Amino acid sequence: MGSEQSTVVVAGAGQSGFQAAASLRDKGFPGRVVLVGDESGVPYQRPPLSKAYLTGVAGPEQLRLRPEDFFAEKDIELVCGRVAEVDRVGSRVVLDDGSSLGYDHLVLATGARNRRLPVPGADLAGVLTLRTRDDADRLRDELARAENVVVIGGGFIGLEFAAHAGRPVTIVEAQDRLLARVASPEISAYFAELHQKSGHTVLLGTGVAALHGTERVESVELTDGRRLPADLAVVAVGVLPETSLAEAAGLEVANGIVVDARLRTADEKIFAIGDCANFPCVQAGTAATRLESVQNAVDQGRCVAAVIAGEELPYDSLPWFWTDQSGAKLQIAGILADADKTVLTGDRAAGKFSVLSFRDGVLIAVESVNQPPVHIAARRLFTARPRPSYADLEASGFDLKAHVKSLSAA
Repeated sequence: MGSEQSTVVVAGAGQSGFQAAASLRDKGFPGRVVLVGDESGVPYQRPPLSKAYLTGVAGPEQLRLRPEDFFAEKDIELVCGRVAEVDRVGSRVVLDDGSSLGYDHLVLATGARNRRLPVPGADLAGVLTLRTRDDADRLRDELARAENVVVIGGGFIGLEFAAHAGRPVTIVEAQDRLLARVASPEISAYFAELHQKSGHTVLLGTGVAALHGTERVESVELTDGRRLPADLAVVAVGVLPETSLAEAAGLEVANGIVVDARLRTADEKIFAIGDCANFPCVQAGTAATRLESVQNAVDQGRCVAAVIAGEELPYDSLPWFWTDQSGAKLQIAGILADADKTVLTGDRAAGKFSVLSFRDGVLIAVESVNQPPVHIAARRLFTARPRPSYADLEASGFDLKAHVKSLSAA
C-alpha cells in the first residue's frame, strides 16, 4: 500500500486508465492519483460511439463514465494534456505543455490508434475514421448529407457503423469473410447474411486500391478495378497499439507494451494496461496476447490498482466481447484461435444460436447470438478446472446451462 506521499500517474483517460484511477481509491490507496487524458471533459465510454451515440439515441451525458463531481469526491486529479516523455531515471513524466509530474508508479493506458489506409486519396475530405467522440460527431454530420456510403473494413466497428447508418451502405472487406479476426466462419456467414438482408452490399475478398476525388472523395477504386461511387468513406481497418511513449522510454515493445503477469513492464515502477498492453494471457496458455475490449480494459485497470495497493495478484480474467448489429447481439467468451472442431447449438434460422469451438478436445470459445443465458453459462464454465472437454459437453447434449447445473450439483 502506498503512503500519502505516493503519487500514481495514469497516462491515458480511456476506459482502462479511468478504471485504474477509480480502483485505486476503491482499494484505499491514500496517495495522489493523477489521470492525464488528451480530450477535454470527463472520461467517457467508446462502445456507444458506433451505435446509440451515432444515431443520437444517447447524448454526451450518457457517454460519461462518471459525472464530474465523482472525480472531486474521489480526489482524482484530471489533467487535460498528453504525456510526451517518460524520464525513468528521475521518475517524472513531461507533458506536451512542458510541465512535469513526479511519480512513484506510472500506468501507461495509452490505448490504440486507427490504422491508416495506405492508398492514394486516403486524405480526401469525406474519408473518416471512428475512434473518439469528435470522430462520431463528424460522422453523424457527414452521414446526414451523404448519398453513397462505403465502409472499408468488415470488423466490429465497420459493421456496427453499417448497422446504425440508417441506410444501405457498401461494405468492402479484404478477407474472404467478415469478422475474420475475431469470429468463427459460422458466425461470419450469419452476419454477412444479416447485413445483406438489411439492404447492405457486402464485398468480400476485395481490397481498396485508391480513393478518387478532387477535394472530396467521389469514388472508391477496388483492387479488381471496379469503382464504387462514394461521397462518404468510413475506414475501419483495425487499430495499432499506441507504444511510442514506451519505446522512447526504452521499454520492451512487441505488438504492444510487454508486461508480466501482474501487468508490470521491466521497470518495476511502470505498468501498462488495456489496448496497448501485451500480456501473458492465462486463457491462451500464457501466450503473449493483446486484447481490444472493454472487459479487458476494465479488469486490467482493477488488477493494476490492486497490485499498486499491495495485492500481488496475477491478471487471469476471462476475455469476453460483444457487438450489437441489426437486432443481433453477439457475445463471445474465450479466445478463438486454431479451433479444430465446432458445434452449433440452438436455432440459427430464428437467430438464436451458439457456436462452441474446441481445440485438442477442449472448449476454447463460445459465440452466442441472441442467447445471453448461454453466454453467462459459458463464462461460468471457463472458470471450471479443468476446462470442459468435448466429451464432457457431448454427454450434456452440448447444453451449457445444464452442464453448469451438473457441476454445481456435484
